[in-house]
Amino acid sequence: MSLADPATATGAAEFVPDPRLTNEDLAPAAERKWKVFDLFAMWMSDVHNLGNYTFAAGLLVLGMNVWQIFTSLLVGFVLIFIGMNWMGKIGQRHGVPFPVVSRISFGVWGANIPALIRAVIAIMWYGIQTYLASVAVNVMLLAAWPGLESWTHHSFLGLDALGWISFVSLWLVQALIITQGMESVRKFQDFCGPAIWLVMIALAVWVLAKAGWSIPLASTPHPVSTGEQFRQWFGAIGLILATYGTLMLNFCDFSRFAPDYKTVKRGNFWGLPVNSTAFVIVSVIVTAGSIKAFGEAITDPALLVAKVGNTWVLVLAAFTFAVATMGVNIVANFVSPAYDLANVWPQKINFKVGGLISTVAALLVTPWNLYSNPNVVNYFLGGLGAFLGPLFGVIMVDYYLIKRGRIDVDQLFSAAPGSRYYYRKGINPKAVWAFLPSAAVAGVFALVKTFSDIAPYSWFIGVALAAGLYYALSGAERAAAPAESADAVSGPAGAEG
Repeated sequence: MSLADPATATGAAEFVPDPRLTNEDLAPAAERKWKVFDLFAMWMSDVHNLGNYTFAAGLLVLGMNVWQIFTSLLVGFVLIFIGMNWMGKIGQRHGVPFPVVSRISFGVWGANIPALIRAVIAIMWYGIQTYLASVAVNVMLLAAWPGLESWTHHSFLGLDALGWISFVSLWLVQALIITQGMESVRKFQDFCGPAIWLVMIALAVWVLAKAGWSIPLASTPHPVSTGEQFRQWFGAIGLILATYGTLMLNFCDFSRFAPDYKTVKRGNFWGLPVNSTAFVIVSVIVTAGSIKAFGEAITDPALLVAKVGNTWVLVLAAFTFAVATMGVNIVANFVSPAYDLANVWPQKINFKVGGLISTVAALLVTPWNLYSNPNVVNYFLGGLGAFLGPLFGVIMVDYYLIKRGRIDVDQLFSAAPGSRYYYRKGINPKAVWAFLPSAAVAGVFALVKTFSDIAPYSWFIGVALAAGLYYALSGAERAAAPAESADAVSGPAGAEG
């Protein structure tokens, strides 16, 4: 088969993709069904979760007030919006997922470097997020039916019976959804994105009523110096960017299904600067209200809902928090490794098989033990997370500044020596040499305590270093770019998008 539009292949021999590099899921998207609401709902699914709630609420406890949190996170989400548009444009124009996009800069075989790094991080967090959702469900269940407490007395592999039931139940539901393919993912996140908003609004109204409909927006329970507030303000921007740096790297996995770039930008606008900022601010307002209503900052929404005392409210909240966490898990931590693993062995692994491998691996690593071990979370996952910035820097500079968007999609599926993205034995050494030292520096800044003050900016630092190094190493290619022939099409249909 040919991956190119017939109009661009007239008079030329039909291109046959290398079977080692393609399957139906890695090839350019045949259907473009994702509309503005689907992308908007995807962001709701990704943002509306317990982790983002506690992150925003924690900033209030650290010494920032509501207005400071609002402005810092708004700036952060605007920067994320810009980065998502950059990666989203690549996916929408060419219709291919992240591991195939990575072939442009890293080479047809070298693309497995960024793909596998992203996959390992996603699989680990997939398990951890499922575990955290099960913990929220356990809190609700125990508050609603105290008799279940007897199920927490004995443990197996570090998890009690009630924990196993909650975890495995959520694990099975997610596996059922994701094995149906990306269309099933789209329909599920269209539902779960808005669902948590209903609970959050109800929770906010209840807490505000308890607080007498008045909360201080310019004060904090733990005042700090002005200098410390500035440090925290910039640090919050860095941390939120690092958090979304994972999905920013592989957002093309979703934008590839959008019919045009305008759809991508609109979906991102409503989902990021607007909705995401609104969600974290509601989270902070609810936390501020809990201080006035209960005399303490309750940063865990599950614990806050448990104070309602109504069994059916607890059951509904448990269901909603579970759905919300499954939503972010599927969006941020499932889709990527499903494609990334398919890229390793396309002839045997498709999207569904890659997804099943990911879910099984996420169970086998016993994520509750990972999460309870700060060394694993901070040093292993934190160190790998620091690598994502350099990968993003290389890919963006290569696409926009070096190749200037001139991509031959057919050649992304060719491993013939001398083909456009074969480079040196299938790997682009310039990309590797730009990535390795930048990742090392970013990892040191992220993990070594001496650099704790700049740790929130490790993602920025990694992006800048890798981008600068790759740009410098690609001087000869930059000089040749203007003379490049116009037959290097930019997408399956040769459209600029």
